[in-house]
Amino acid sequence: MTTAHPSRRKQIPERSSDELARLAEPYRRELAVHCYRMLGSLHDAEDAVQETYLRAVRSFDRFEGEAVRAWLYRIATNVCLNALERRKVARRVLPDMHGPASASIQLPAAPPTDVPWLEPYPDANLEGVADQAPNPESRYASHEAISLAFVAAIQELPPRQRVAILLCDVLGWAAADAATLLEGSTASINSALQRGRETLATRYPDGRANASSQPTPDQNALMRRYVQAWEGHDLDGFVALLKEDATFTMPPWLQWYAGPAAIRAFFAEAWKRCPGIKMVPTVANGQLALAAYTRDVGAGGYRAEGLHVLAFEGDRISSVTAFLDASLFAAFGLPLALSDPG
Repeated sequence: MTTAHPSRRKQIPERSSDELARLAEPYRRELAVHCYRMLGSLHDAEDAVQETYLRAVRSFDRFEGEAVRAWLYRIATNVCLNALERRKVARRVLPDMHGPASASIQLPAAPPTDVPWLEPYPDANLEGVADQAPNPESRYASHEAISLAFVAAIQELPPRQRVAILLCDVLGWAAADAATLLEGSTASINSALQRGRETLATRYPDGRANASSQPTPDQNALMRRYVQAWEGHDLDGFVALLKEDATFTMPPWLQWYAGPAAIRAFFAEAWKRCPGIKMVPTVANGQLALAAYTRDVGAGGYRAEGLHVLAFEGDRISSVTAFLDASLFAAFGLPLALSDPG
C-alpha cells in the first residue's frame, strides 16, 4: 500500500458523511455478503456491516492512498475477526456437522439453546452483487460461494484460513493484497490457503461447491412436486423425490435423518401431529427454497414455521435444510401468517 507524503495529509480537507456515503454505499451489499460468509449469520453480518460503516466514518479523515473497496473490506474483515474472537465457538454449524444421523424418530421436548446455528441468506440481498464473470484468480464463482453447502464448509476453517479463502479464492485477491489486509506475509497467506483448500477438499472432493447459477426446469418441477407432497401429506410422493443418500436437517434441532427410509419414518409420525401445511416459494443462498406455514387451528389461517432450502443432484433432491425459525421470515420479506383461502 502506498504511503502518502506527509505534506499531502495537510492538503486533505475535512470530509463529510455525505462524501463517505457517496463513496462507500455502493459496496454495502457485497460487504454484507462477505460478512455473512465470515460469520455464518445473517443477523451478525448486518451488525458487522453497521460497525464497518461506523468505523469508516470515524477514520474517514485519515483515509488516503487506498481504493475505497479495499479499505472497506479491510475494515469489515477486521470487524468479523474481532467478532469471531469474542465468540465461545468460532463456527456456526448445521445439524449434520454436529453429530451423526439420528436413529430415533422421536424429538426431545425442546431443541438445544446453546448451539450457534448457521443461518440462510435471502437472495433479495444479492441483487447487484453477483458477478457472473469473476476475477480470473477466483476459484469459486459467486453463485457457488453463496450456496448453503459452501458457507457451511467455510465455517469449518479457522478464522484466518477463512479470510484467506474468501479474499483469494472467492474475491480473487492476490495473496500479497490479502497479506497487506491481515498485516502478515504473503508466505503466511499462501500457507493458510493451502490448509484451507485441503479442509474444503474433504467436503468437496472435486474442489467445487457444485451449485448451479440458475435453477433448471427439472429442479423447478421437483420443487412443485415437493410442495404438492407436503401440502397433501403425500408421504410416498415426498420420499420418491429423494436421492438414496438424501439428508433432512432441521436446525435448531440436533436430530437429522439420512436416507429415504429414515426420513420417511420420521415424517410418518411428525405429519400425524400436523393439521395442515402451506408453502410459498422463495430463494435462499442462490437455491430454491420454500417458506412453510402450518395451520393454526385456534386462530385460523396458517402461521410461519420455517424455511426449507433444497439442494439437487441429477433428477432428485439431495438435501433439505429446514430452518425452523420464524424470525427469519422478515429478512426474506415473508409474512408471519397466511389467511385461509377457504
